[in-house]
Amino acid sequence: MKFEYCKECRDEVVWWAFFVNIAQMTYKGLLGIMTGSAALIADAMHSGADVVASSVTMASLKISAKPADERHPYGYGNIQFISSSIVGIILILGAIYLIYESFMAILAGEISAPNVAAVLGAALSALTNELMYRYQSCVATENNSPAIMANAWDNRSDALSSVAVLVGIIIAVMGFPIADNLAAIAVGFMVVRIGVELNTDAISGLMDSSIEIEDLKEVYDLVNDIDGVEGIAYLRGRNVGEDLHVEINVKVNRNLSVADCDRISDMITEKVEYEIGHVKDVLVLMTPVEVVGKKKNLVIPDSA
Repeated sequence: MKFEYCKECRDEVVWWAFFVNIAQMTYKGLLGIMTGSAALIADAMHSGADVVASSVTMASLKISAKPADERHPYGYGNIQFISSSIVGIILILGAIYLIYESFMAILAGEISAPNVAAVLGAALSALTNELMYRYQSCVATENNSPAIMANAWDNRSDALSSVAVLVGIIIAVMGFPIADNLAAIAVGFMVVRIGVELNTDAISGLMDSSIEIEDLKEVYDLVNDIDGVEGIAYLRGRNVGEDLHVEINVKVNRNLSVADCDRISDMITEKVEYEIGHVKDVLVLMTPVEVVGKKKNLVIPDSA
C-alpha cells in the first residue's frame, strides 16, 4: 500500500460512487426525456443499475470487515467476490433490457433525432465516469479489493457507454436519427461483456484461485534468505477477499530443537506479513532434512 490514507479511501470511495451515480441517473434521465434521446435515457438506466451495484458493494465491504469466527475461521472476505458477481449480473440484465428496448424502437419506426443539448449530457457523463473509474481503480488496487474493483469497472463501462452514446447522438443530430438507437444497442453489448468478465473473475476467486505469481516469487525469495531455512518444499497462496493467505513448507536442519524451529516459523510469518502487502495469514510447515556440506548460518535472537 503506497499511502496510509488508502485505508480511509476504502471507506469513502463507495459513498462517492453511490452519490455520483444517483446524480448521473437523475440528470441523464431528465435530459434524455427533454431532448428525446433514447440512448441518453438508456444510459440513465445504466446509471440506475450502478446505484444498486454501489449499494451491494457497500454492504459487502461492511460484511467482509467482520472478524473471523467459529463458523467462518477464514473470515468473511469472499463476500467481495459474491458482490462482484452480483454487480456483473446487474450489468448483464440491464444491458439486455437496453438492447431489447432499442431494437424494438427501430422495428416500430419510433426514431427521431434528439436535441443537440443531449451531446452535453453524454460528454459530461463520459468524463465523470472515467474519473470515478480511475479513483476507484486506485483504491481497489491499493486495498486488493475485488468488490471495489468491480464497482470501478462498472463506472468504466458507463464511461464507454457514454462515449458510444455521444457518438450516436452527434451522428443522429447530423441527420441519421437511427444512430441514436444503434449507439444504445452497441452500449448494451459492451456492458454485457464487462458483466461476463466480472462474473468470471468472481467465480475464479470463490474457487480459491492462486495469488499472483509475482507475489509467490517474492515470498519465496524472502523466506529462502532467512537464516535456518535450508530450502522450500512447496509454496502456495489463495485470495480471501482483500486478504492473501499463504502456506509454505520449509526445509530445516533435522538437528534443530523445537524451540529453534518455532523461532524460524515466527521469523517467516513476521517477515512475509511485513514485506508483502495484504498478507493476513501465513501457515508455516517444516520438513527436517539432513544438511550435507556447508550449512546455512542460524542466527536467532533469544526472546526477551
